[in-house]
Amino acid sequence: MQLGLQGKVALITGGSKGIGLATAIAMSREGAKVAILARNAEQLQEAAIHIANVTDGEVFSIQADVTSEEDCKRAVEQTFQRFGGLHILVNNAGTSAAAPFEQVRTEIWRQDLELKLFGAIHCSRYAIPYMRQAGGGSIVNLTTSAAKTPPASSLPTSVSRAAGLALTNAMSKDLAAHGIRVNTVCIGKIRSDQLEKGWKREAPELTWDEYARDPRHDIPLGRIGNAEEAANVITFLSSDAASYVTGTSVNIDGGKGEAL
Repeated sequence: MQLGLQGKVALITGGSKGIGLATAIAMSREGAKVAILARNAEQLQEAAIHIANVTDGEVFSIQADVTSEEDCKRAVEQTFQRFGGLHILVNNAGTSAAAPFEQVRTEIWRQDLELKLFGAIHCSRYAIPYMRQAGGGSIVNLTTSAAKTPPASSLPTSVSRAAGLALTNAMSKDLAAHGIRVNTVCIGKIRSDQLEKGWKREAPELTWDEYARDPRHDIPLGRIGNAEEAANVITFLSSDAASYVTGTSVNIDGGKGEAL
């Protein structure tokens, strides 16, 4: 299948590691020009070098913080200036913040919403005019399975991610006439720095593969997923191969989610 990403320009927030890095690699291998955004300059530079080495593609790194609207605007403008276009935005920046409601301070609520919701809002706002100029584009927002059916003690993440689902659906209706598609992927347990810390804390006697397949995770497919598996779905949704897909969500959680 030809995905039609050759020559397209993609901006990926949180692109220095994990799913963001894997997505940048997947898109670069498909011929896209990739800009990655992250806060940590050292990790960002290492990621850019790695992407270029493994894909031989064009990569541009931007140190920025998506909680700053000015940084979002600058990142989008620099991407356009570097590559002469912008067709794809992946709003991936975020961390996990989960606690019982009574333990979440107001400042934590604000920080989480600024990072996960307003980061996506600001990056999208400044990217859309360039996508319109290009005749269309694709925005993929990363949320979680917990956004659909929040468990106890999942705040504030489940709330900010649920807002991301609503944002996706509403934006898709507003932007369809301009050929801009907006979708979301709902991430479950995917290998990450945070999960690796949990493995070393909970079961250091196990190898990663043993821990990933431990029944305690209660994942129907029987294991924790890999970043590359999430990246493949994100890349597809961003591509011409998904040209009739908008306003939808796709669970990448091994079947663990309780809602479609």
